[in-house]
Amino acid sequence: MILKKLNGKQFTELITNGALNLRANYEEVDNLNVFPVPDGDTGTNMCRTIEGGVNAISKLDTESIGEVAKELSKGTLMSARGNSGVILSQIFRGICKGLLDKETVDATQLAEAYKLGVKQAYNSVVTPVEGTILTVFREATEYACKNIKKTSTINEFYELHLKQALKTLKNTKELLPVLKEADVIDSGGCGYVYIVKGIVKFLDGEKIEATLSQENEKEGSAPAMDFSAFGADDILKFGYCTEFILRLQNSKVDVKNFDVQTIIDVLNDEEISGDSIVVLKDEDVVKVHVHTKQPGIVLTKMREYGEFLTIKIENMSLQHNETMSEEERETKKKREHKKYALVAVAQGKGIIEQFKAFGVDVIVSGNQTMNPSTEDFIKAFNELDAENIIVFPNNKNIIMAAEQAKKLYKGAKVVVIPCVSIPQCYSALTMLDFSSDDLQIIVGNFKEAIHNVVSAEITTAIRSTKVQGINIIKGQHIGIINGKMALATSYKNRVVVDLLKKIPDIEEKEVLTLIYGDGITEEEKIKNVEAVQKKFPFLEIGAIDGGQNVYKYLIAVE
Repeated sequence: MILKKLNGKQFTELITNGALNLRANYEEVDNLNVFPVPDGDTGTNMCRTIEGGVNAISKLDTESIGEVAKELSKGTLMSARGNSGVILSQIFRGICKGLLDKETVDATQLAEAYKLGVKQAYNSVVTPVEGTILTVFREATEYACKNIKKTSTINEFYELHLKQALKTLKNTKELLPVLKEADVIDSGGCGYVYIVKGIVKFLDGEKIEATLSQENEKEGSAPAMDFSAFGADDILKFGYCTEFILRLQNSKVDVKNFDVQTIIDVLNDEEISGDSIVVLKDEDVVKVHVHTKQPGIVLTKMREYGEFLTIKIENMSLQHNETMSEEERETKKKREHKKYALVAVAQGKGIIEQFKAFGVDVIVSGNQTMNPSTEDFIKAFNELDAENIIVFPNNKNIIMAAEQAKKLYKGAKVVVIPCVSIPQCYSALTMLDFSSDDLQIIVGNFKEAIHNVVSAEITTAIRSTKVQGINIIKGQHIGIINGKMALATSYKNRVVVDLLKKIPDIEEKEVLTLIYGDGITEEEKIKNVEAVQKKFPFLEIGAIDGGQNVYKYLIAVE
């Protein structure tokens, strides 16, 4: 297929094939982790991000590339998760800006759009690092833009783009010493290259055989809908999960200045009594999610502002993919108004229970292998009735999605604490104090607590490699201190003590909190506590059954 111009339907096919190619190879991208820990998720995150965009455009019936671009941008933005996923969403956001208001584009116009993608992606990162997906995309774009002509085809643009992307990807080892030492290429850059390969394959007549995940798809197989869950004699208890996308109409409202709080107020009205409300506006399109027993009234009132693009209404008694059980939904009460509310990312029953006991209002499910999306954070924010929302991402790969949600959310002032681990969050929450009634002081106290704690993790190496001067053999126990590799050992019963020995000035520390992961036996717990007490008698030791996966032990020392 030789294309001189690219329209909306063709652009949809290209992006879809790119997403399919990434889906077919995402595990390889996941495995390109510098640290040999079982938490590589770059490929998964990028898949979920681009698939959110594909799901948004897959049913569009238009040949306008501008209309497709608008929906693609929104889809990837809301589905973005992980650093590489957020950057990928910004790449598409920039590209799509260059395609707006166009029916078709030629190669030179496409090149200009890709230049905007470079600008948008770099502007989205506080401190851009070369040797990552940013470099791969930028150099590939620069090379293609430099070498195309007015007579060039769309095919030639993508072939040039891919040629340089492959070359730059190989060179990422030389740009980032940590990649060279671990002998891996950049995972985000690799994920992006698979997308471009899929685009070029489609132009060459090859459609990738793979299956994309669907919007809001849960891990594993979803159970079949059981219609017996709501019989002829049942009474509606939980209402309807009502979702729709509304296109605002200039004949009805001032689209440019329309405030989504107007819709939120209507959904909160006694007549509707909405719950789990999510309202997001992007230009003239508003996406709404609400639980209500009056979906008909909702739809009628919403037509005062615009017209529907999509509508989905489901009886919640039949929704087996709801995150809360029916009993939990039945007992859930409207949250009280708060001046300050806390949102934290966590996984593991024990950790979640402890965080809630400390005062966390909403837990966003997520960890090393399951990074929440931008939309997940916004849904969490909308569960609250708060003036100020303080967020603990608890993973360096989740901070960007939280920050992106902060920019999009207008219902409260959101502050994202730069917390990169569960031990840091644990330490900060022990210092929780709202008595000053000053957001700046409260946030400052959290940041100080994070700065003062030493965060350590222990897990098992999934491959042999060399990281930060430490030779690691697959299957060994490895220890990480404040994000840096510190230890590799085959001695399971000594690993906690040996890791603590690596902490600088540990004799000046006073408190140690040991958070056990899933699968740690009682015998192991007793032996480790006894060993720590013997070696470090000056430490006050606290132990928690966290139940987290990936890391056998999470340790906070302060």
